[in-house]
Amino acid sequence: MLITDVRIRKVFADGNLKAVISITIDNSLAIHDIKVVQGTDRLFAAMPSRKDENGIYRDIVHPIDVNTRNDFERIILSAYEDYIALESAMSDEQV
Repeated sequence: MLITDVRIRKVFADGNLKAVISITIDNSLAIHDIKVVQGTDRLFAAMPSRKDENGIYRDIVHPIDVNTRNDFERIILSAYEDYIALESAMSDEQV
């Protein structure tokens, strides 16, 4: 299973929510609304979730094993960091 596309949908300058991302797996399955969140120690990728009838947020889709979760997070965060670096470089060029 390969992540074949990562799209940065929205970036936020303020707050702990840094971006909303979509990924495509094997050019055949899209997952939307993955969030890049600044935690207390590090950035992490939060999978799409919805609030249940008890007010608890539950992931709608998520990796089952740790290795897959780590691979997803590494690819997602790398794409986000590349995007931020590119935006910063473009901003520096305009000054």
